[in-house]
Amino acid sequence: LKRLYDNKAELMLVLERPEIPLHNNLSENDIREYVKRRKVSGSTCSEMGRHCRDTFTSLKKTCRKLGVSFWDYLLDRLSKGKEIPTLADLIVHHANSP
Repeated sequence: LKRLYDNKAELMLVLERPEIPLHNNLSENDIREYVKRRKVSGSTCSEMGRHCRDTFTSLKKTCRKLGVSFWDYLLDRLSKGKEIPTLADLIVHHANSP
């Protein structure tokens, strides 16, 4: 009980900010794909390879969280179509949505 009382402010934060999840599954899910890929294919051969892998994994996860197709987003960026807003704009829009 003492531990609960000591962490009361953190535990009650969800009442002030209901968008905060009650679990850390989202954080665990963020790294799960990376760990599975590393397990199957091994590590990269270079620092640049690691950086590319991490960047694309991050882009893919961010697109998924925002409900945007990763492949459509990637194609839009590479073709300079600009039909899909930037991830930064989508994040701001998502954060300001009720």
